[in-house]
Amino acid sequence: MAELAQDDGGGKKGGKKRPKRSPARIDMTPMVDLGFLLLTFFVLTSTFAKPKVMSLVYPAKDPEKPEQPKEDQLVNNAITFIVSDDRLFFYKGEFYPEGNTKGKPATELTETDFGPTGIRKLLADENKFVLNKKLELDGKLQRKQINDSVYKKDLNEAKKDNKALKVLVKTDMKAKTRNFIDVIDELYIASIGVIAPVDIMNSEQALLDKTLKK
Repeated sequence: MAELAQDDGGGKKGGKKRPKRSPARIDMTPMVDLGFLLLTFFVLTSTFAKPKVMSLVYPAKDPEKPEQPKEDQLVNNAITFIVSDDRLFFYKGEFYPEGNTKGKPATELTETDFGPTGIRKLLADENKFVLNKKLELDGKLQRKQINDSVYKKDLNEAKKDNKALKVLVKTDMKAKTRNFIDVIDELYIASIGVIAPVDIMNSEQALLDKTLKK
């Protein structure tokens, strides 16, 4: 028990003696209890900061299909982004190097930027199927025609549809982390369902080096 002692003051020398009084005691225990109660209150009522995590949906391998699918089995509506030193390039469909055995025209890189008129507009144009479906589901959700679980289920199915845009993201040794994060943010805004960060191929790196020199 905490106590606070108070001096009795005594008397002047030669004067009249004062009666002895017991020292005053102030019990500090309730203050300690109050401190613990306040501490418990703030702990229980405070909100801990939650880490911001972005979920990525990677394309799953189909065990019934071979590792190297034929041309007619390739994923439709795909686009590949390549990030390099504050610059962003992309190409659509499959990559064909110069002098490929299939006799296809060599792939060329197109440069865009990280702003609203660049990658965001590109993704909005290429992923219209999912964005239109999302707009339709948003209206149904606001009118309470569907609940949250149905909304998420239908939207996920739309993102996995063959008409939905699939995106591969590649970086070279000069790429900056913030640029990669900017691309992932734009993919999230555009409701891209299948996102695959993969390593850049040697043929893609050679084409990128050639493009950067221009």
